[in-house]
Amino acid sequence: MKNDDLYTDEIEERQKKRIGQNVSGFMEDDDDFEEVEVYVPADPADIHVKIENHENESKSGCEPDAPKEPEPAPAPPPLSEEEAEERRREIRRRMLKGKKIHRDIMLSTYFFVALFAGIIIYLGFFTYAKSDEYLANEYNSKRQSVYADKYIRGDIVSSDGEILATTKVSEDGSEKRVYPFKNVFAHAVGYSTKGNTGIEALANSYLLGSHINPISQAISELNGEKIPGDTVVSTINASLQTAAYDALGDRKGAVIVTEVKTAKVLAMVSKPDFNPDKINEIWDELVSDETNSNLVNRATQGLYPPGSTFKIVTLLEYIRENPDTYEDFTYDCDGTYEIEDYVISCSKKTEHGKQNLKEAFANSCNGAFAVIGQSLDLNALHTLCEKLGYNSAPDTNILSSKSRYKLTKENANLWSVLQTSIGQGETLTTPLQNLLIVSAVANGGVIKKPYLIDHIETESGSVVKTFASETSGKVMTASEARLLGEYLRSVVTEGTGGKAEGDGYTVAGKTGSAEWSKGKDTHAWFVGYAPYDDPEIAVSIVVEDSGSGGSVAAPIARKIFDKYFDGN
Repeated sequence: MKNDDLYTDEIEERQKKRIGQNVSGFMEDDDDFEEVEVYVPADPADIHVKIENHENESKSGCEPDAPKEPEPAPAPPPLSEEEAEERRREIRRRMLKGKKIHRDIMLSTYFFVALFAGIIIYLGFFTYAKSDEYLANEYNSKRQSVYADKYIRGDIVSSDGEILATTKVSEDGSEKRVYPFKNVFAHAVGYSTKGNTGIEALANSYLLGSHINPISQAISELNGEKIPGDTVVSTINASLQTAAYDALGDRKGAVIVTEVKTAKVLAMVSKPDFNPDKINEIWDELVSDETNSNLVNRATQGLYPPGSTFKIVTLLEYIRENPDTYEDFTYDCDGTYEIEDYVISCSKKTEHGKQNLKEAFANSCNGAFAVIGQSLDLNALHTLCEKLGYNSAPDTNILSSKSRYKLTKENANLWSVLQTSIGQGETLTTPLQNLLIVSAVANGGVIKKPYLIDHIETESGSVVKTFASETSGKVMTASEARLLGEYLRSVVTEGTGGKAEGDGYTVAGKTGSAEWSKGKDTHAWFVGYAPYDDPEIAVSIVVEDSGSGGSVAAPIARKIFDKYFDGN
């Protein structure tokens, strides 16, 4: 029957699909398949339909219906204008949201890239600019001790080639730090046992490091030998330091000398002092002595009333507040100035007579400056003092104290105004701070950062690092500096500072005699620079409990100037 024929065709076609034409050929030759009659081959598409029909017929017993084409989906109804506009707004919102997400992703990417770059820059800065400073910090003492096991502490030498500190190694390998100049450089160079001070502290990481040939370093380590540390060349001139040390003599006080244009420290003396060669033996004695404070570097840490040296500041503020009339100032001095219940006396009650502003400054007339002080804007004076460096740490890596200035309009009374105007009262300064102010006058209004290390060398003398002058800030105009220079020059030519000048150079400066304790002599001050027309060096000197600045401190300045200009 016809359905059987169709079923046969279906079987053959399935076999062809399953095993391929070659197998079908084999089946034709096989005896088991000879009785299968093959009719006209059917189209595979027809087979699908026929199988489908056969299955339907077997289930229902009737002829199946022809397959129907699927009906197309009904078209969506047209959008109204409002719906279309809402659809467009939604699309725009999605686009804007996508842009915002993209922008946020980009911003986050930029942030993390910048953060990563910042970390790289900071690490580079730390490695090349700050690592030595941090390694030298006292809190890194454990790491320093590790370096001390590897390196022989390097030498410290003066700018003129003198060895200021060296390490002697004995035959048994023990080391001893030696200071050939003994007490002369005690505070400037410092010591390296019982902690580190002075240049020994500032340059610790250089002294306990080495830039010699890496091969030589490796050979030394393989042989179990310590490596020689680098040499630190200081800014200090040994000849000038010795002259300043000798000039101060046995008196308590301090001397600090800098190069005007660079702020290199050329000499730094503080007395009483100590012998750094014997620091271990005398340590207990030094720390228990509450009278002399030998370990304190008075040049940078000692706080003193500035006395008449503060009149430089008072004068500058008066000129600023009276730019057109300051030259008209006059005062008739009879040795004392009385107001209400208060009396201000000039040194030894000297009667100066009629004084203009320059004469009053040259003669250090206390009465005239007490009058000037009452006319000033006290808050403006306070601002000027802070700009000059009071109430903040000096801009230097040398260990220093903050100078102090308190007077304002809010806390002032008549007596505090009178006292502050002449450098007394609650005002306190270090010799370094006084030096910075007079150096700014000498340097056209610019303050430079004082420093003690000139450069670093290998043991063989190759320079590996140098230190350059840096500007700290401008505290007055060039015209103000020139005018103050003229007034400072008059102190030496016409006033109290004549003993500061020798032959062959000119000096500008200011003397001071600062009261500090009832029944005690005054502290003697001198600050100044030379030559007047083209300043090269500046000095700040204080001699404790010794008398007037003109008679005690100014002659010390002259000895320093003499030594400097004789050697140059």
